[in-house]
Amino acid sequence: MTTATAPASHPFVDKHQSVLDEAAAALAARSYYSRYPESPSPRVYGEGAAEAGLAAYEALRDNAFGGLGDVRTDGQWVGEEVSPYGPALGITYPHLDLDAALTAAADAMPAWRDAGARTRAAVCVEIVERINQRSFEMAHAVMHTTGQPFVMAFQAAGPHAQDRALESIVAGLVEQERIPASVVWEKPGRDRQGNPAPIRMQKDYRVVPRGVAVVVGCNTFPTWNGYPGLFASLVTGNPVVVKPHPRAVLPLALSVAVCREVLADAGFSADLVQLAPDAPGEGLAKVLAERPEVRIVDYTGGPAFGAWLEENGAARGQLVYAEKAGVNTVVVDSTDNLRGVLGNLAFSLTLYSGQMCTTPQNLYVPRDGIATDEGTVSFEDFGARLAAAVGKLTGDDAKAVELLGATVNDGVRANAAGLAALAEEAGGTVVLDSREVTHPAYPEAVVRAPGLVSMDASREDVYTQECFGPVGFLIATAGTDQSLAQFRDTVREHGAMTAAVYSTSEDVLDAARDAAADAGVALSENLTGPVFVNQTAAFSDLHGTGANPAANAAYVDAAFVANRFRVVTSRRHV
Repeated sequence: MTTATAPASHPFVDKHQSVLDEAAAALAARSYYSRYPESPSPRVYGEGAAEAGLAAYEALRDNAFGGLGDVRTDGQWVGEEVSPYGPALGITYPHLDLDAALTAAADAMPAWRDAGARTRAAVCVEIVERINQRSFEMAHAVMHTTGQPFVMAFQAAGPHAQDRALESIVAGLVEQERIPASVVWEKPGRDRQGNPAPIRMQKDYRVVPRGVAVVVGCNTFPTWNGYPGLFASLVTGNPVVVKPHPRAVLPLALSVAVCREVLADAGFSADLVQLAPDAPGEGLAKVLAERPEVRIVDYTGGPAFGAWLEENGAARGQLVYAEKAGVNTVVVDSTDNLRGVLGNLAFSLTLYSGQMCTTPQNLYVPRDGIATDEGTVSFEDFGARLAAAVGKLTGDDAKAVELLGATVNDGVRANAAGLAALAEEAGGTVVLDSREVTHPAYPEAVVRAPGLVSMDASREDVYTQECFGPVGFLIATAGTDQSLAQFRDTVREHGAMTAAVYSTSEDVLDAARDAAADAGVALSENLTGPVFVNQTAAFSDLHGTGANPAANAAYVDAAFVANRFRVVTSRRHV
């Protein structure tokens, strides 16, 4: 009789067992957990770490990227990244030979599959640990491909993204280990003479991957949005091809380089993770999505291509996890801390020039005003006070750029520069124009502070479209009932990644919770301190819900990982 045997223990399993256990416990409890410190202080990362990271980044510039090892290339070198802060990076990357690369990925899959879930998880943790060691280098790479300010780039693209990666790894491990590797099944029974004769069978359960996965990276958050899909697919046994945004290749190239290094060190094929940068005009994401070998696609980006991926994937039997666009919403009803509300909203609108998928856009305020700890504040006064709070936060150029960063593309710049035309179209008013900010260190950077446009709630044709960048809409409603109804209906139809409500009324808060549940969006209530609607915490907060058009998945719930593998049973009598 043959029986299934568990894979031999890998050295990385022993090395990272405690990390896997701690992270799994945090995931189950939804408690605070962060493996990777978010402070770039030398007290945390060591003296000289910041300088070494900058030197490593500078050494990459104006060179061919050589960190990927022996890749399946067609001989071309591609790459035209230009920093939003001005300078061209001058880095080129080997262009993938897709036929050879996808064959190599398929060839690498059986050994990775047979290693077992816990070994795969431990190898993935080792990858993230080594990425963390390069967090300063990564911060500069992200800063100069996305326009994020440096500290934000360090935190969001480094430790925060790494925590999200670890969350995906552990979530994938938990789901794979829900089913035991092998059991003896016994059904009571009797023979023809009536004697006990149970039926006994051994049943072995084998986790098998779906196939090649593709991660389509975005321009603004290449690692934070890229790591969940990358590690969810890899830990569940699938080889991954990473297709970065053409303007943000370097962060994912560095990540893939570490993946390949660790996989080789662990005794597996480096071709389990490959980088696929675009040649100019190639449209490689579409090409990859149409390959029959590709069974999983993770995508962050615009709604048009995201919708095509979803339709194409459904027709081809692919799994598509897509985050697209939405109209993030704030309902303002009343407050006992007006100053805190204004400060919190001003920061949320300002951070990274509003170029976050979680930045609020639509702020519903009753046209008759709101009750506050400073008396009744009219719609117009609320707008003026919020504009003043943004102005105070961004008034000093040298300080403002450390929050704003640089605008990432011409579309964002056009949105910021077009507020007067937008207000005229909407029959509204420019409450605060988007101010041009001069960067003291990078004069070529285009930096814009947030602007605000007021309009009536009847102008759904304007405010139900995402206006990506430093633009907020103050929407006058007949009252909070209409605000909540508009919130629910517009998010249900157009999607949102975040929502917030401010009220001193428990009845209003209950109604807002119901509206959020109906719309399928996460809700933040009365944020007036150092937590902002833009932010989510790995292991506790879900990023997205998969329940509205902005995204069909959530970072990281069971549904995000569990369908990336299947379970195949073999059984025999014993």
